[in-house]
Amino acid sequence: MEPEVTLTREATTAEPVAAPANAAPEKPPARNRWLSPANIATLARLLFIILGLLAFAYFARGVVVPVLLACMAAMILATPVHWLLRCRIPIIIASALVVTFFVVGIGSAIVHLGRPAVEWLETAPENLPRLRAKFQHLLRPAARLTEAASTVGNLATGAPASEVQAVEVKDNHVANTFFTWTGTLIAGVGETVGLLFLLLASGDLFLHKLVRLMPRLRDKKQAVEVSRQIQQSISTYLLSVSLINVCLGVVVGACFWALGLPNAMMWGGVTAFANFIPYLGLILGMVAVGLAGLLAFDSFGQGLLPVGVYCAVHLIEANVITPLILGRRFALNPVVIFVALIFFAFLWGVIGALLAVPLLVTLKAVCERVTALAPLGELLAPHETLELDRDKDGVAGTPSAAPEAAASAHGR
Repeated sequence: MEPEVTLTREATTAEPVAAPANAAPEKPPARNRWLSPANIATLARLLFIILGLLAFAYFARGVVVPVLLACMAAMILATPVHWLLRCRIPIIIASALVVTFFVVGIGSAIVHLGRPAVEWLETAPENLPRLRAKFQHLLRPAARLTEAASTVGNLATGAPASEVQAVEVKDNHVANTFFTWTGTLIAGVGETVGLLFLLLASGDLFLHKLVRLMPRLRDKKQAVEVSRQIQQSISTYLLSVSLINVCLGVVVGACFWALGLPNAMMWGGVTAFANFIPYLGLILGMVAVGLAGLLAFDSFGQGLLPVGVYCAVHLIEANVITPLILGRRFALNPVVIFVALIFFAFLWGVIGALLAVPLLVTLKAVCERVTALAPLGELLAPHETLELDRDKDGVAGTPSAAPEAAASAHGR
């Protein structure tokens, strides 16, 4: 019994082992702050607001599209209005003159260039059989393959193909649709022009209203600075892109005229308009110019020559002229451009495709100057490379866009 008592006393009198002095205290398991109930509720509300705005933009496009067009045009025409103000011309008269010249110029371009385009579209179905007959020797293998597939299909069904009886529908649906569309277009143009004049004539009215809402003087100064920087940046981009596309149309039209292509200036106007739509505009322009060249010239190589000239001029513009003028400030992520093009084309059709890149540039300019939106601006920026050079404080430089990504701001 004695040994057992000794063991029991040693066990009861043993002191606990002390922890090392330098041992770190155990940390509680880290929780993901993004999955907290408050953040989840905030994200849910934000998603609900975004979906509501998208639904409003889709169903109220008759109101939203004229407002956006007027705002974009006002940013382009703000510079000429400021030039007239420096000449001591009142802002009302300056705005009226600028809007009048703008509307007259756009209308003249539509009349002189749109009429040949409409005539070409009307005669295109009649010219397609002539095009097929002209290049039948090139299409003969495809025609034989199609005929063989049709024969095999008839043998599989065991009966000859039945003739399709033409059905004549006598109603005025097409005429009613045409007049409705025309009336809607005229109303939209009138709303856009009227709102454009009011925006130019109001000057900095909305900026003054914004400044009055700010509580502190520092916030007022920051609001004025950020607003002017954003307006100047967007105005510079829109005006530069418009001038680049107009010059591109003139150069392409002159090249087509030298090649002997009919309606050369009309195709130059088509090129300028299509260049506002990234990616898809180039494809549609190449297809249209290719058909025009094949219809106008006898040989296949000569017919494709206008397409080659179009592509060459476009490559020079996209990779040399546009990056040289715009630089890196307006570089955008090509993936974001393509997704935005599809999305806005779904929302508002052709007008949405035209507004896709200007809206992205506007959003990127706002994100660059608002700290809370910096992550969204990083998403809109193109692929970046880290420059290892140091600034004046000896701190590593910030990432900057790669030079070859500058052309992506124009949808290349």
